[in-house]
Amino acid sequence: MDSPFEILGVDPDADDAEIDRAYRRRVIDVHPDQGGSVEEFHRLRTAYEAVKDGYTPEQDAPVENGKREATRGEAARRGDADSASADGEDDPDAARVEYLNYEVIDDHGWDLGDDDLFEKASAAGLDHEDYGQFLVRPNETLLEAAENRGYAWPYACRGGACANCAVAVFEGEMDTPGDHILPSTMLDSDIRLSCMGRPLSDEMQVVFNVKHLPGLDELRLPPYPFEQAHMND
Repeated sequence: MDSPFEILGVDPDADDAEIDRAYRRRVIDVHPDQGGSVEEFHRLRTAYEAVKDGYTPEQDAPVENGKREATRGEAARRGDADSASADGEDDPDAARVEYLNYEVIDDHGWDLGDDDLFEKASAAGLDHEDYGQFLVRPNETLLEAAENRGYAWPYACRGGACANCAVAVFEGEMDTPGDHILPSTMLDSDIRLSCMGRPLSDEMQVVFNVKHLPGLDELRLPPYPFEQAHMND
């Protein structure tokens, strides 16, 4: 069973900068959008969180198949619904985001324009990967917050140059920094980029994984080559 250090490919005495660089390099290989799998991504994310939480080689808590007993800090970062210390609960400026995976909408006969879309999702017993809530701290983009809670949301360039990470804002407001690829028609339809955008309202509802919507499909990028060029950013 590999230790978190082995999964990340760093020495136990690596500093935070080395750990962060190693994580970004490994994400390129294991993220589902890069040809990896959700299981591999969660395994890497769990290892990264363990090391950042102060894991030492002496601890008898190896990572196996992406699962081990979560520390208080890890459970908080994942935004577990039943955790009183969910990440950001101690931050009065944190925003609560309710999310829904666009891929499950057709499966249930729903439509993105349904006024009661999130009520239907809440009552449908969806997997936590497809529907739920997490908190976003002021210093996090929506994509960063999702990944920090253990979710493998789509992305590619992370710099606003593609629509792979696009989300539809159903309720609430999200900022739109400059130098992005979205045309004004998409912005008028409340489409935003999760890699750049941060919540502007205390509560939001977003539909993620909308990259195949008409008007966005041609703005997508093959993720691996572009991300590889930015892996040391």
